[in-house]
Amino acid sequence: MSSNTLNRVFLARLAGTAVFDPNGDPVGKVRDAVATLRTNNQPPRILGIVVEVPLRRRVFVPITRVTSIESGAVVITGLVNMRRFDTRAGELLVLGELLDRSVTLIESQEPVVVEDMGMEQNRTGDWLITRIHIMKKGRGFRRKGATSTVMWEEVNGFVLPEHNQGVANLLSTLSNLRAADLAAVIQDLAPKRRIEVARALDDERLADVLQEMDEAERVELLAELEGERAADVLEEMDPDDAADLLREVGEERAQQLIELMEPEDAEDVLRLMTYEDYSAGGMMTTDPILMSADYSVADALAAVRRSEISPALASQVFICRQPLETPTGRYIGMVHYQRLLREAPATLLGSIVDTDTQGLNPNATLHEVSSYLASYNLLSLPVVDANERLLGVVTVDDVLDHLLPENWRHDHRDSTRGTGILGNLADVNVEEV
Repeated sequence: MSSNTLNRVFLARLAGTAVFDPNGDPVGKVRDAVATLRTNNQPPRILGIVVEVPLRRRVFVPITRVTSIESGAVVITGLVNMRRFDTRAGELLVLGELLDRSVTLIESQEPVVVEDMGMEQNRTGDWLITRIHIMKKGRGFRRKGATSTVMWEEVNGFVLPEHNQGVANLLSTLSNLRAADLAAVIQDLAPKRRIEVARALDDERLADVLQEMDEAERVELLAELEGERAADVLEEMDPDDAADLLREVGEERAQQLIELMEPEDAEDVLRLMTYEDYSAGGMMTTDPILMSADYSVADALAAVRRSEISPALASQVFICRQPLETPTGRYIGMVHYQRLLREAPATLLGSIVDTDTQGLNPNATLHEVSSYLASYNLLSLPVVDANERLLGVVTVDDVLDHLLPENWRHDHRDSTRGTGILGNLADVNVEEV
């Protein structure tokens, strides 16, 4: 987030604050925040904000899309999903459900009323509710009691709904797992609990998990999600992974989900689905780092630093003529990450671009793609059309997914069983968690 972002934000005061996009255009106003309670009285995690857009429609904006919270303004980035907001299992509205609640001070056992809640961002970038502004009961007719601000851990009375306890306990245990390890654990759960956990995960986390699951199991899990939720998760997946999954679910179901997706996301996925699965076009992602020759090294390094960029995609910046969205203008070449580190920040990318790496045709075979990567020691390579426009990029991890045998994820899970948290969970009866 911006260096101007407030370190602590009280959510009742945030209500009504104007929301803007990066260009300064108004989007709507903050109406609430969405949180999820955690076990052992840990501070709740903020999942996002509820924004009222024109026509009094309330939509959800993930907290990861909020780039700054300043006095009188919230700035967000990315496309806003205009589907009407509804809470899901495990989610609570801070203003709508947690304020005005009667709770108890743990030390004195004194009953108090919640007037506001303060969220803070921790070192990992998560926003947590750490403070509660409370009012003690007053004495006398219509007299208000004293107010004060206490830490979340000093108050008791925010109880998880009983039917969510098992899922919440399990998610609390699994919260720090990498997506691949979380996918392995979920696949070992009983079907009923697997679905409960999937529904409780936020869209971005579930998208990461689905990308790491075996084909049959992720198709089965997606089938259990209602249409709009499934479409939201597909939008959060890498376009190539979403295209692979839609190929697997059947033509009728795929068409239904594509119609529910945002048009821009659906367009990328539909384009990828026209290629054979084991071709360069079928394996490529349409979201590489794209810049024109007049961008600077500083611009490129800022893009590479973004946490959502995978290491393989961050290894190269692809230089093209406008437009800088796939399919782009004419492909010029690439700039390697190591070269960026050796140049002055003001250096223009056009002066250091590598034009020797030619793009592959989207119909190139898996063998051709893997041979190209190996021959030139690349982590990603460009895919171009007959007019030299960049269509996308194939990364080495996508190639490995296609080269490894179909059951390689099972083999990996077997090799990690008995080690770390995965080994501990193997001995747990997950129906009782």
